[in-house]
Amino acid sequence: MGIRVAVAGASGYAGGELLRLLAGHPEFELVAATAHTQAGSHVTAVHPQLAGLDLTLTATDAAALSEADLVFLALPHGQSAALAAQLPESVKVVDLGADFRLQDSALWERYYGGAHAGTWTYGLPELPGRRELIAASDRVANTGCYAATITLALAPLIASGLADPADVVVVASSGTSGAGRSAKVNLLASEIMGDLSPYKVGAHQHVPEIKQATGATSLSMTPVLAPMPRGILATVTARFAAEGNPRDVLAAAYADEPFVHVLPEGAWPHTAATAGSNSCHLQATVDVDSGRIVVVSALDNLGKGAAGQAVQCANLMSGLPETMGLSVFGVAP
Repeated sequence: MGIRVAVAGASGYAGGELLRLLAGHPEFELVAATAHTQAGSHVTAVHPQLAGLDLTLTATDAAALSEADLVFLALPHGQSAALAAQLPESVKVVDLGADFRLQDSALWERYYGGAHAGTWTYGLPELPGRRELIAASDRVANTGCYAATITLALAPLIASGLADPADVVVVASSGTSGAGRSAKVNLLASEIMGDLSPYKVGAHQHVPEIKQATGATSLSMTPVLAPMPRGILATVTARFAAEGNPRDVLAAAYADEPFVHVLPEGAWPHTAATAGSNSCHLQATVDVDSGRIVVVSALDNLGKGAAGQAVQCANLMSGLPETMGLSVFGVAP
């Protein structure tokens, strides 16, 4: 018998991607998948891509999840804390929501509203020292999708002293699955096809998470909704704080990382190349006019930005090889 795992919120996009990855994982045994409005539905009625997986979604409650050794919470922001509090301490938990990411309760209240539930180990293994902390933890807060994309591009540059933490600007485009599966007028096909639209300009909830993870002290972010189902492409610029080559810094930081790839000179990341994978693609240069550092970062928001990252953390928490059950390669076109 393998390590028993369960997914709460299995009817959403991230939940469905978790089910896909777990169904093919050699050591994780999927014992429960829960949902709210879709409880009672066969999994293929919600996720037809999972044909062959014989599973019925059940109602989300602690009893349905407590038989697992490890639980993934793929719930809307603000809903994980109450459920996590009902799970036995012996059950390990990876939360894909934002409930436990932030250390500052005032920032939680400002960007999310309501009471702050606390802080768990932050689940981005590629940050220095983080892999060991995740492996030793029973409760891990998975990164946000924008946060993973931007942090991987920025953190080594600030840590090395190359980038000025007080002058960071980001423009990042995300596919529609990043907004969740709830029916919304602005996500109708007729609204998004042939269109790019900014949203939450200057006030995106991932900004405090990115600053916390990277050491940035001032970060201006413009998110853009792109007419594609999945993927994030972020352009991160920063002022130099010291002399050096930003691409060399990134290449050195990620030389031994299986899922973060600094592309060859002249090759630039694009979202399709990371689709279906747990990889992040990076490239860096110096703007010839402004002299600013420019880093472009791409990943699959449902992979390295959500479900893949969660499985990567769960592997570490379970004493398994970090790459188990995860693909480095995308599925383009």
